[in-house]
Amino acid sequence: MTIDVTTNSANETVKFGQKFGLQLKGGEVIALYGNLGSGKTHLIKGIVAGLGAEDAANEVTSPTFVLVNEYSGRLEIYHLDAYRLDSIAQFEQIGFDDYCHPGSVVLIEWADKVESALAGTNYIKIELSHLSPTARRIRITNAPDYIRF
Repeated sequence: MTIDVTTNSANETVKFGQKFGLQLKGGEVIALYGNLGSGKTHLIKGIVAGLGAEDAANEVTSPTFVLVNEYSGRLEIYHLDAYRLDSIAQFEQIGFDDYCHPGSVVLIEWADKVESALAGTNYIKIELSHLSPTARRIRITNAPDYIRF
């Protein structure tokens, strides 16, 4: 299933992410694609909030330098950033396989850099793009049947 949404502000992107996060059941790997400033981290803030992490709006930051942020909600939440990785081996060394289990949600920013490592997973692909200085297009492909908007 494919879902297309337009948000007109960072706040709307966060709210959309929250609605998305509320519907997740665990075991999902979510690959995020988009240029710098396209709204990946805002969307993740919403998803993490929807998964029940307290103070997600202030806690969630892109893990560009630490590579992985962990959050606690109704599921374990792992937020990975592949931007600074130079190889698939580095991605695997940060424990990607260990994060993928039925009680977790794995969110990967800059997934295009590690896409070949995701080939064995049934991942949800989210592409974000600029429509204007404030508007974003969010396209979700391979969404599970239980995700509804």
